[in-house]
Amino acid sequence: MKYLDALLSPEERAEDLLSRMTLAEKVAQIDILRGVEFTTIPHKIHNCSLDDNAEPDYENLDKVLGNNGIGFMHDAYSVPAVFNKYQKYIMSKSRFGIPCIFTGEALHGISWPGAMIFPVPLCLAASFNRDLVHRTGKAIAAETRSLGMHEILAPNLDVAREPRWGRVEETFGEDTYLCSEMGYQIITGEQRNGDFRRDDAVLTEPKHYCVHGIAENGINCAQARAGKREVEQCYLPVFEKAITEAGANNVMACYNAIDSEVVISSRYYLYDILRGRYGMKGYVRADWGAIERLVEAHRTAANHVDAIRDVINAGMDVQGCCSYPHEFRQKTIIDHVKSGNISQERLDEAVYSVLRLKFILGLFENPFTDEEKYKSVIRCDEHKAIGLEGARQGMTLIENDGILPLGKKYKKIALVGPSSARQRVGGYSSTPYGYELKSVYDELKEALGEDYEITQASGCGIPKGIQAITEEDGQFHLVDVYDEDENANFEEAIAAAENSDVIIFVGGDNTFTSSEGHDRSDLRLAGRQRELILELAKTGKPLVIVLENGRSVDLYEECKVANAILLSWFGGEFGAKAIVETLLGDNNPAGRLPVSFPQDSNRIPCYYSILPNYFEDMFEGSRGARYPFGFGLSYTEFEYSNLVIEKTGKTDFTVKVTVKNIGDVDGDEVVQLYVNDVVSSVVTPLRLLQGFERISLKAGESKTVEFKLGYNAFRLLNKEYEWVVEDGDFEIMVGAASNDIRLKETVTIN
Repeated sequence: MKYLDALLSPEERAEDLLSRMTLAEKVAQIDILRGVEFTTIPHKIHNCSLDDNAEPDYENLDKVLGNNGIGFMHDAYSVPAVFNKYQKYIMSKSRFGIPCIFTGEALHGISWPGAMIFPVPLCLAASFNRDLVHRTGKAIAAETRSLGMHEILAPNLDVAREPRWGRVEETFGEDTYLCSEMGYQIITGEQRNGDFRRDDAVLTEPKHYCVHGIAENGINCAQARAGKREVEQCYLPVFEKAITEAGANNVMACYNAIDSEVVISSRYYLYDILRGRYGMKGYVRADWGAIERLVEAHRTAANHVDAIRDVINAGMDVQGCCSYPHEFRQKTIIDHVKSGNISQERLDEAVYSVLRLKFILGLFENPFTDEEKYKSVIRCDEHKAIGLEGARQGMTLIENDGILPLGKKYKKIALVGPSSARQRVGGYSSTPYGYELKSVYDELKEALGEDYEITQASGCGIPKGIQAITEEDGQFHLVDVYDEDENANFEEAIAAAENSDVIIFVGGDNTFTSSEGHDRSDLRLAGRQRELILELAKTGKPLVIVLENGRSVDLYEECKVANAILLSWFGGEFGAKAIVETLLGDNNPAGRLPVSFPQDSNRIPCYYSILPNYFEDMFEGSRGARYPFGFGLSYTEFEYSNLVIEKTGKTDFTVKVTVKNIGDVDGDEVVQLYVNDVVSSVVTPLRLLQGFERISLKAGESKTVEFKLGYNAFRLLNKEYEWVVEDGDFEIMVGAASNDIRLKETVTIN
């Protein structure tokens, strides 16, 4: 049989196998199981994982598998021995021995308990370091595949321009170019440039195609109010680069509608653009529970039977978990095909896309995973080093009157705030298991030693801080519990502050103030954090604020009283270590803001590339950001000079600039290049990022940075919705931030 011939192409093998399958067998291949619903022993600390000694629940599995097998399994994080048991059984329930694709969440590390926790994507974006993101992707893939999983539901390529939205932390920020560049790097790292038979490569599934980061009112899954030009210029290019250049095979479609058109039932978005324009060869997956929203939220389908028909006909191939019971979904699709409501050709197209990737992954030849190798891969020294480097490079200093770095001159330190003795790592994270996360308190004590007096006091908590697993009647349940410091009192923190030489406040977000489904209408620090900070300031002692945050923050009051503000984002397993190194001066911060911070919660949106208006002020002041995109301070200073622009083609330019470290300490600088279309036929932003480079400079050292600009740096979508570069003048601006342009020159394109 041709499908068993490994010398044939994946396409030939998939076509042959497809031709031999029954209708029921085909439908099973576009379905997905939740592993935790079919196991004998769930993991004791993680509700989506399985115990290392778990066995498949064969009786319940049989009810779904029958003799048809299954396409995918999700929520089954475990060790390879467990995956191999499931794989062996799933293959035995298929006439053709079709293996399963095991799928996992891995936005900043695979979600298996005990896996490495890397910094969240927003922190990695703040590094403005392509190579770091690429290496992080390689490490995530190696850990994922070593456990036995083949595919990850990542990266998140949403362009995040709605700061109230809880999922900002999952993204690479507010800028199309930055998101595109970082998306390319992490995908090529995770996919090992398409060599999927490697035991350290995984399939990626960029999400949420294609406009999900501007949810109305910031509410997750809400509608996107965006016109065609904005969609084409701001949001689609990120996915275009992911598919056509980085090699992503699949996408996860967003829940929402764009200009009232629901994406998962839109032939325009799923066929005309994805398959037609971009040539995507893989499958489109509906997000968790997305299909029933056509009935319950969007009201574009009268019932669930119609909803299933509509999305499949539009080009949606694979369902996410928990959309419908397996029997109902599979029977509904079969009935639709038999009645002609879904064509056999459309079903075959969806199934073929799944089978082809199973052959590309090499699963028919190597369906099982080495059961010992993962022990030397998970949290290995190389991955720990990458995680620490990511946390260090994401450190973003936005206020400093000279107090930082602290060095070792302060002998009595008050370390206060709800995150001072607890490290926050963000959503979609692995759970520490077999090791403990060190806090800022732990790291500061270790760094300074016994000669320093460090008094820790939480002072207040962050509302609804954590989730916990409880066991009832032999079943594990995920429940909400409050932050253990929720009832901490100000008095202890104020007393520590009054008895100190310097105050370090550590707070920000947790997984209830920043994560999926936890959207906000107020960007102030949650709970009583602002109140505590203002009380601490009244002591008159120097005050440093450190924020572990997952989105923009309203710092209207804090910036008035703080001597320094350092953003660490969610820095992962080694976030606390990087914070302490930065405070003491062992790490010179060079992170830059991937999202703009508003003047206050009421003045949004404030992303830097917002279209210009004749009036830029409100009664309360400017609508512009307090801390804009690309901004960040250093412990040294940099001088820009010698801007040279050479025209090398009709729309091609080489731009060179010299950057010198004129301070006394070594440091990194993020050199940023922006382009302004001076006069255009449609309204364009005053500047758009079109290049960046992070460079390291020793004190007194100079380097020349070179950028290559081409057609895409100057193009726009004109009134006829055609991509063109219009004749005229363009400003080439180079600087340290979107609001800190050091050098600029005008070029003319004819």
